[in-house]
Amino acid sequence: MPMHVCTGAQMMCSMGVAPAVFNATPKTVMTNNMMAGNIMDHVPMLNIPAFGMCQSIGNPSVASATAAALGALTPMPCIPNTTAPWTPGAPTVLVLQQPGLDNTCKLMCNYGGVISFVSPGQTNEMIP
Repeated sequence: MPMHVCTGAQMMCSMGVAPAVFNATPKTVMTNNMMAGNIMDHVPMLNIPAFGMCQSIGNPSVASATAAALGALTPMPCIPNTTAPWTPGAPTVLVLQQPGLDNTCKLMCNYGGVISFVSPGQTNEMIP
């Protein structure tokens, strides 16, 4: 069953090497005393921190380092490049007039990674 996502939720990127902690944009909507997330909480380094090292050849810094290493994949520091909202959102739960986030939502990085939640944060509230 889908669960609300709030600040403190654990995320992982399919091209990253370490988990990161979601940080919802400050708003008046809370879930279990934590800021609730919505689909517009996708701003790199504000809502979406780095996932350690990036392994995507679609990342220009990884591509350059890999080329310099004569084709041996060379991971470089992750700097998320997320320009589109989370999908699909929780259409039955609006947070500041936008669909809320649940633990099944995904976020695409323009470098080829898929970001997903591995833990919804400090909440146990189910989405109806």
